[in-house]
Amino acid sequence: MRVVSLVPSLTEAVARTVPGALVGATDWCTHPAGLGVVRVGGTKNPKTDRILSLAPDLVVANEEENRAADLDVLRAAGVEVLVTEVRTVPQAVTELDRVLTACGAPSRPRWLDEARAAWADPPVPERRATAVVPIWRRPWMVLGRDTFAGDVLARLGVDHLYAAHAERYPKVPVDELRAARPDVVVLPDEPYRFTADDGPEAFPGLPCALVDGRHLTWYGPSLAEAPRVLAAALRAVRR
Repeated sequence: MRVVSLVPSLTEAVARTVPGALVGATDWCTHPAGLGVVRVGGTKNPKTDRILSLAPDLVVANEEENRAADLDVLRAAGVEVLVTEVRTVPQAVTELDRVLTACGAPSRPRWLDEARAAWADPPVPERRATAVVPIWRRPWMVLGRDTFAGDVLARLGVDHLYAAHAERYPKVPVDELRAARPDVVVLPDEPYRFTADDGPEAFPGLPCALVDGRHLTWYGPSLAEAPRVLAAALRAVRR
């Protein structure tokens, strides 16, 4: 089985579970460290000719991260493309199981069972909190409706204030975000790399939780530790 992954989460999952199957991945696939496969461009602009030159048996993709036009080019060339849809934690577990089976995994990996168990009883505070979750600045964009990251936070007792917005990633002026007075501002380090010096200064007087974007937005092996790590980061700023 020769697999090309166009999704960082799936790259890590396949590389860890089916060693040797992965032959190509995007430039943004940073895990596992030292991954030695051919790089095929970005998630939004993959080099389809390079992918085809690898003669993959399967390309794994995601309906949100990858463009339908690029996937159609691959299908037209006779390549099988498996497209995931992940909007909730349970859906992530189901889709990971489907992808790994398609990639030739002989059984469900231990880390996936650990992820399922971790999310069956995640650490939830006594009092729920409200949040805004910027994912970009210049312009400011936040989590809106129907997102995987939003579901992750909700399961940890955090309700983000734009969950009912008509858009999934709305552009919202920072003045409006501040005026919403959330209990916490959640600042991940991807897709925009918020840091202690780039992000919190825009929200004076509001607690800001800097979190690992891999734990908030990736669905893969990091799912097993995400509840504990995220809950600790959120708890630290709400004391």
